[in-house]
Amino acid sequence: MARLLSVNVGLPRDVAWQGRTVHTGIWKAPIEGRRTVRQLNIDGDGQGDTAGHGGEQRAVYVYQDASYRYWQSHLGRSNLVPGQFGENFTVEGLADTDVCIGDRYRIGSALFEVTQPRVTCYRLGIRMQEPDMAALLVKHGRPGFYFRVIEEGDVGAGDEIIQVARGPESMSVAEINALLYLPPHPRDRLERALRIPALSRGWRHSFEALLGQNAPAGNAGLGPAAGPPPAWRGFRPFRVERKIVETNDVTSLVLEPADGHAGAAALPGQFVIIRFGPPDTAAMTRSYSLSSQADAASYRLSIKREPHGIASTYVADQLRPGDVVQLGAPRGSFTLRQDTQPVVLLSAGIGVTPVLAMLHALAAEPSQRDVWWLHGARNGREHAFAVEVRELLTRLPHHHRHICYSRPDPGDRLEIDFDRVGHLDAALLRQLDLPGDADFYLCGPRPFMSDLTSGLRASGVAPDRIHTELFGAGPSLTPGIVTSTKKTPPHVPEGAAGPGPMVTFARSGLNVRWAPSYASLLELAEACDIPVRWSCRTGVCHNCESGLSAGDVSYQPDPLDAPADGNVLICCARPHSDIVIDL
Repeated sequence: MARLLSVNVGLPRDVAWQGRTVHTGIWKAPIEGRRTVRQLNIDGDGQGDTAGHGGEQRAVYVYQDASYRYWQSHLGRSNLVPGQFGENFTVEGLADTDVCIGDRYRIGSALFEVTQPRVTCYRLGIRMQEPDMAALLVKHGRPGFYFRVIEEGDVGAGDEIIQVARGPESMSVAEINALLYLPPHPRDRLERALRIPALSRGWRHSFEALLGQNAPAGNAGLGPAAGPPPAWRGFRPFRVERKIVETNDVTSLVLEPADGHAGAAALPGQFVIIRFGPPDTAAMTRSYSLSSQADAASYRLSIKREPHGIASTYVADQLRPGDVVQLGAPRGSFTLRQDTQPVVLLSAGIGVTPVLAMLHALAAEPSQRDVWWLHGARNGREHAFAVEVRELLTRLPHHHRHICYSRPDPGDRLEIDFDRVGHLDAALLRQLDLPGDADFYLCGPRPFMSDLTSGLRASGVAPDRIHTELFGAGPSLTPGIVTSTKKTPPHVPEGAAGPGPMVTFARSGLNVRWAPSYASLLELAEACDIPVRWSCRTGVCHNCESGLSAGDVSYQPDPLDAPADGNVLICCARPHSDIVIDL
């Protein structure tokens, strides 16, 4: 007979961890008497990170007494108490290998439904004082699971747990957990899992991504969509065949292979990492989007001169036709979907470059899709590619154009050169009556991206129809960390340089020597205040997956599922040689 052994609750608290403050609800403690279970929670309980825990489909976390005994033996621990794993219900019975997604159980006067296994989380490692605990739960097949509350009611320790329905497809919690986190990912089992109505939305989206994955390696259900692997590893020499002054502050470079071998066609929207600089100085490494349709013969990069920008100033003032630069293969998942849906291309300033490559691809077909071109610039003098865009749009039978100038010059012609004085913003999008079923591609400054993304979501555009590319370091994901309002730009760590390989963070423009005091590349990036993304910190969740353009790494611990070809999981990787990371 299955029984409820303990009801555990706890409100979020701030705890010190690695010099930071973590806001977490992982500390749960048993209560006496009965408690009311509600749709989103148990009375007296709370979650610190509601993006990863809690909510209707993760209202109650359940862990088994048999798993407690297992970990006591495996870890050599005798001090584990109910609530140790952050669970709300400590139960006898209900093993992960027996309970199925969609099973329903009556406990006390409440009715529950199983929705998903536990989400991997570094905070369990803090609570258990076992940093690898998130990986161990998955590796040993003991994740525990979440309940959705079908009928609210009262529960208490000692209540019998009565199964009242079996989930369709009879796929156990352990099986579903392994299907996402461990290779292989058989299509027939993914399809079976997606036939379970009770499966939570997050896990459903992950399995759908795995079904759509075409790459031979990587896990599209967890990390970045695993696209085709880079055409080559490391850098190859390319010659500057032409240098074009587009505007006073934008210069284009047309690059062709200099090693006698063809390049590789790029997907519209991808970027390359380039290494260049005067021969007597340390090389600079930067990432730039390709600004035209790129075949195997040549690539075009368009670079804006930035105030105090060493690399962009070098391109504008010193780089000459005939000079040789080093180039990484095209990469990136911000690419044009092959579809029949309408396309809306939105950009501001030099953010035009990747969506311009998409426009080139659409015009080359020419596409019969409904294509919207929306762009913001300061004025005609700073409006790069205006003539080129007008010519491309004439090839598309179903095109729309709207250009905004925030500070037009006296000679800029309204309704000819531009269509509106002001900024391209969410308010304007609402006026334009854009197709809600379109794919939206956005690139520009961070406030522009934030405003338009929020506006599109508020207007009902599905999140998977909004595609964004941000120049420079991307947004961070540090769940539970109490962040400072002070924003520190990326920098070389304090103190003497390490003795190890050179680690180049391409988007941040930093070259840093590795030091053995860092446990991982993630810790090095954090010491540089580079925005990073992570959750488990043990090679399970793939949130930290980043592009590895050059060099080799080793892992400790080994990831449960390898990253995509040409990528790295920085949370558990160390450099074996000089490396270049897309961060």
